[in-house]
Amino acid sequence: MTEGIGSLLRRFDVRLKKSLGQNLLHEEHWLEQIVAAGDVGSDDLVLEIGPGAGSLTKHLSQAALQVVAVELDGRFMNLLDYTLAGLENVHLVHGDILALDVGKLVTERGVRVSEGYKIVANIPYYITAPILRHVLESDFKPNVVVVTLQSEVAKRIVASPGDMSVLAVSVQFYGLPQLMGRIPSGAFYPRPESDSCIVRIDLYDNFQVPVSDADGFFRVVKAGFGQRRKQLQNALSSGLGIERDHVASALLDAGIDPRRRAQTLALEEWALIHEHLPVAF
Repeated sequence: MTEGIGSLLRRFDVRLKKSLGQNLLHEEHWLEQIVAAGDVGSDDLVLEIGPGAGSLTKHLSQAALQVVAVELDGRFMNLLDYTLAGLENVHLVHGDILALDVGKLVTERGVRVSEGYKIVANIPYYITAPILRHVLESDFKPNVVVVTLQSEVAKRIVASPGDMSVLAVSVQFYGLPQLMGRIPSGAFYPRPESDSCIVRIDLYDNFQVPVSDADGFFRVVKAGFGQRRKQLQNALSSGLGIERDHVASALLDAGIDPRRRAQTLALEEWALIHEHLPVAF
């Protein structure tokens, strides 16, 4: 957009809220890099979450077949009507992505289930985990997710055993995450305290670990990480309400040392624990 981002916000009387993590990416180079990271092409339907002032939306509209942009903050709607004027392949939705059916949003645009869709977004840092969980667990999952995240959060998502977290397990259960580039804090308005990273997640067609009950699997994972400084046998006993001796026995049956800690486990090991624990989910 030719008008400066600060001037544009003042014209529409939009004051960004730090509490909502509203840092708008405005540098053209990085907007182009995000679109490239998603391999967005002329056959793609793209769902954008949190378009803000529409800078990324405009780039997506130039590359994609259709763009559905969902904005929660009603103060941006008039501004977006202005910045996105004339872009006939952009459909703007005022709503909370966490309260919307992701599959319905894209199928209403005429996409067929067999074709799939992509998500590309610069999402607020404070709500990263809920948004990722919502889209990854939806009935109609995207093929690819590209998000701009705080660098520390991005590194957690791509972590390996030894540095795992609930967020890492939750993402890697559904797809393969990769770091696609680091964006300096100066590329945002206002400037955040830390740099960001572009993360691409390629979703699997099927679960990569043998899990018959995803809800039960994640209940075990969350219990294990509930007290991450404790040994696994103690954390799981406390989190699931199972006798410590029973947990220890199940872990040994699964071939896992009960004294290990949650951050050291691979996804396959969590699946084994879920299989062996004497708990009905």
